[in-house]
Amino acid sequence: MVALDAAPTSDNLAAMRGEIARVLAGSDEEFVQDVQLVATELAANACDHAAAPRHLLLRRERAGDGSLLVVEVRDGTPDRLPLVGRSTLGEHRGNGMRMVLTLCQDWGVRRMAEAKVVWARLPFPGLTPALVG
Repeated sequence: MVALDAAPTSDNLAAMRGEIARVLAGSDEEFVQDVQLVATELAANACDHAAAPRHLLLRRERAGDGSLLVVEVRDGTPDRLPLVGRSTLGEHRGNGMRMVLTLCQDWGVRRMAEAKVVWARLPFPGLTPALVG
């Protein structure tokens, strides 16, 4: 089930975080903050390093013993992959993907001819009414 479907830009990241809080209302507050941080980092990376179109998707994925929330950001630059701990934008940047690595169960990249999807999975601490399906 799709929980949130949005087109992130550098101007609407705060609104995107608010929409994530709305969709995950009733979930553990720390979990919601983690999802907001991961989604913001993946979306900001797409805005800073990749061409449009950019697309954010939150969806639930069933796992063997529970559910995972998958955060996906698609962009139009398939050959530019995320760098963990490094940035092409300066020496004081590049720690965002380290946070993603720390907060998520796993993450990765799916590349296609015209786009890529950077995804990250976080385990649900419990089911959220808005996402039960």
